[in-house]
Amino acid sequence: MAKDGKYRKPERREFLVAQVVARKRISPNFVRVTIGGPALNGFRPMGYDQWFRLFLPTDKGLRLPRRSSGLWMAEYLLMPRSTRPIGRNYTVRHHRTEGTYGEGPELDIDFVLHEDAKGELGPAAKWARDAAPGDELGIFDEGITFLPPESARWRLLVGDESALPAIVGILGSTADTVRTEAYIEVRDPADAQAVEPREGTTVHWVTRGAGSQPGDAALAAVRAAVLPDGPGYAWAAGGQRLATGVRRHLVADRGFGKESVTFTGYWR
Repeated sequence: MAKDGKYRKPERREFLVAQVVARKRISPNFVRVTIGGPALNGFRPMGYDQWFRLFLPTDKGLRLPRRSSGLWMAEYLLMPRSTRPIGRNYTVRHHRTEGTYGEGPELDIDFVLHEDAKGELGPAAKWARDAAPGDELGIFDEGITFLPPESARWRLLVGDESALPAIVGILGSTADTVRTEAYIEVRDPADAQAVEPREGTTVHWVTRGAGSQPGDAALAAVRAAVLPDGPGYAWAAGGQRLATGVRRHLVADRGFGKESVTFTGYWR
């Protein structure tokens, strides 16, 4: 795999067209969409927080960039708005070689049904809520960002509900017993997902209070936490306020080196 800055990308990438095979409401604020189709044979699972670009069709169908090199974004932006697919970033929740709903392979994607200030869902969440078997979408693999150094004696994972799939994916992909503290903020306690118990790992589910800004509860919990001593590695994602807030706190107040914190703002 090729490492590019803070990412580890797959050696070979291509735009893949998949189809919805199932949709299920798994909790009050999450919908899980399962996609499949022969094209997914070209998808190489990497585990951890593997993420991808998701492209949704317009009224005129699904049109994807032809290039898969670094020029694909320029091609995408030059597409007419009437045919340019809606693009968003999502995380692999599960990947199965053998399918549950068909022959496989299959890929599960968890969508947060988060409403904006006007009480409306974003285009991807709206699509997920209404997705039906046979609906097409495009994906483009982007690899992983969880890259702890060998020197780290412990790990810290922090995120709001938009980072829940990534954090659970990281926990499920880590086979060692390095001490890990995970803080996951959700809007409803019923949105918490089962995590396989593992020696050395503690998952803290933090519920956001009514009227609170997303990410504030998780950030407050981390600030108040008694964390392990020694060199650590932190991975934080979700809203920009949370991701940058965690990084600033760890670097300014906990003595972390900037290179020991991976932080990603999924949304503003």
